[in-house]
Order: sequence, then structure tokens, then C-alpha cells
Amino acid sequence: MADMFCPECKKSTEVVLDHSAGENDPVRVGGPSNPLLTDGGLSTVISKPNGASGDFLSSSLGRWQNRGSNPDRSLIQAFKTIAIMCDRLGLVATIKDRANEIYKKVEDLKSIRGRNQDAILAACLYIACRQEDKPRTVKEICSVGNGATKKEIGRAKEFIVKQLEIEMGQSMEMGTIHARDFLRRFCSHLGMTNTAIKAAQEAVQKSEEIDIRRSPISIAAAVIYMITQLSDEKKPLRDISLATGVAEGTIRNSYKDLYPYASRLIPSSFAKEEDLRNLCSP
Repeated sequence: MADMFCPECKKSTEVVLDHSAGENDPVRVGGPSNPLLTDGGLSTVISKPNGASGDFLSSSLGRWQNRGSNPDRSLIQAFKTIAIMCDRLGLVATIKDRANEIYKKVEDLKSIRGRNQDAILAACLYIACRQEDKPRTVKEICSVGNGATKKEIGRAKEFIVKQLEIEMGQSMEMGTIHARDFLRRFCSHLGMTNTAIKAAQEAVQKSEEIDIRRSPISIAAAVIYMITQLSDEKKPLRDISLATGVAEGTIRNSYKDLYPYASRLIPSSFAKEEDLRNLCSP
């Protein structure tokens, strides 16, 4: 769905219309401008014609194409990589745009030369997801990070935040993450029923009233483990670990912390008191 708007007629459009030539002129159109690029992303690139010989670049058109180097070439490639990662994770355009902005700011500081480019781009996407209140786990970002490891992405994230905080002269807003931000997606990966998902959502919401000193992702995984024990379709701990990216041992320890509060967390409509007694002891 289009998320660009014509500055003159205010209509939603994927192209830029030249109203001086008539709004419905199908010829005088082009892609939307990108304010992060020097020329707005509206420059013309002469591609090699079909059937052209290998010496096309030495021809007149080829020489004109190469006469001036594009200063945004590396930036365009970075934006393409971010777009591909967003597509693979099913992220909305606002997150992609935010990731592009973050990368442009860091690139302008000239401080990322010699660093792992894939890790930098993945870290920009991770930060963008946090800032847009659509957080993804580092493992999820790592799955589309073109080989960048979780440790590399984590280090790149810390580096980017530090560099931008120095530039801005203030702390960088990252947004607060909650267990509920991840829960539905994890449940969907496990194929849980709507009833079980609803019960897990209520349990996670109630867990915020309890002082459980665990990461939101670990709490979400532990709640899922607890709910599936009470469900007709039980899920092995290994499957929950794979779906959430949380180690089995961490899930067990988080479950141990939640277990004493089971009667407060689990909705009575989902499980009765006698059902809770059947929960495995941590």
C-alpha cells in the first residue's frame, strides 16, 4: 500500500506526478524522491541494452554513465539491504524508513569504516524496531542479518547508540520492551489456539504487576510454557525454545520464578485451581 503523498494534490501515490503536464500524463512520472540521498534518488541510470555487446561501457552512453561517480552508491546499496531484511521479517515501511535514517546519521559521522557492514545494518534495523514500538529479538534480526552473529549485532548496536548519543549530546530513546510485544508472534510460531493465546496474553499482562527480574522475552517464553502445560496441545520445551530463541535453561529458571504466582497469572476461565496443581514443579 502506498505511503507517499503528492505535495500538491495530497493524493496517496507511488509516483511523482508533474502537474504542469497534466495530472493524468502517464509519461512524466517517476519513483518517489528520497530525502536521504543527494539527488533525492531521482537520477537516471543508463542500463545495458538487451543484446548489447560486452564493451557497452566503452560506448558513448557507457562513457556518459561512468563519467561521474554516484556519491550515494554505497548508501543506495545499504538501503536495499535494509529493505530486503524488512521484507523477510514482514516489517512495515515506517520501520524501514527509520532504519534508513539511523544508518544515514551514522554513515555521515564517517565512524563505521572498517566495521562489519552487515552487523551495522542489522543493528540499525534492531534499533528502528525498538523506536517504532515493534521490537524484534536479536535472534530474529540475526536470521536476516546476512551472516552477522548475535554478538556482532549487539556490539554494533552499542556502538551506534554511543556514537549518536555523542552527536546529539543526549541519551538516545530506544523505547521500552514488554513481554506482550513478543507473545503473539511466539504463540503463532508454535501454532497455539486462540484460546491459549488469549490466556497467555492475560497472564503476561498480570506478570507486569509482579516483581519478576527476568527479561521480557524470557517471561513471554515461560508464560507460554506454563499455558501449554494446561492446554490439550502440550508443547515440548525444546519447541518453545526454538520458537522464542530463549535457551531451555533460561525458560526453566523463568518458569521457576513465575510458578508461585500461577493462580494469579492464569485466567480462571482457562484453568481451574485443581488444574494448576497439575503443573510440573520447577
